[in-house]
Amino acid sequence: MIITYNGHSSFKLKGKDGSVVTDPFSSSIGFDFPKTSADIVTTSHDHEDHNQVGKVGKTARRDQPFVINAPGEYEVGGISVFGVKTSHDQSEGEDRGTNIIFTFLLDEMRVCHLGDLGHELSPEQIKKIGSVDVLLCPVGGVFTIDPKLAVKTIKSLEPSIVIPMHYKTPAHDEKTFGEVSTLEEFLKEYGVEVEAEEKLNMDRSRLPEETEVVVLRRG
Repeated sequence: MIITYNGHSSFKLKGKDGSVVTDPFSSSIGFDFPKTSADIVTTSHDHEDHNQVGKVGKTARRDQPFVINAPGEYEVGGISVFGVKTSHDQSEGEDRGTNIIFTFLLDEMRVCHLGDLGHELSPEQIKKIGSVDVLLCPVGGVFTIDPKLAVKTIKSLEPSIVIPMHYKTPAHDEKTFGEVSTLEEFLKEYGVEVEAEEKLNMDRSRLPEETEVVVLRRG
């Protein structure tokens, strides 16, 4: 499986049975969504920086991507998707609504995308999510969990690899994301120094025994 980063909370997962794009965004965040295609598109919640499914093109397998935007279990072209309902805030959705955590089974690996998770996961939610090989985790705070709670969440899910997302970059709109933490603040909280990579090319035999942080450069 190859994982590339579109920026913000959007990734492309490409496996032998097809491809997935998570949370495509509008240019209102400060930069454009790249040209890409996928068999499946997921949206963690209905905000314009996460729900721009029309920006994802068709593939040789499908005339248009299969859109998943609700909790439940799905099977699309050999790819399994599991959605768990959570909240976008710490008040059970009263402030920002709900959020869906999606876990994808591709190439015998489980990739979990936390979306805009806004609170500490409950034991029941951790159980529903299940085992995680690769965790795509928000770390910026304000709209999501902050660096400190991100570290706690990572430890609770015990992934082999964690890839941070939803942090402030120089390209982000300062008015909206000015108070969001940077990648560097998360890495300092986690206690690691990591060089960014263009992509992550993984198979099950290469998963580390201890959790490793991988930073992907926006494509």
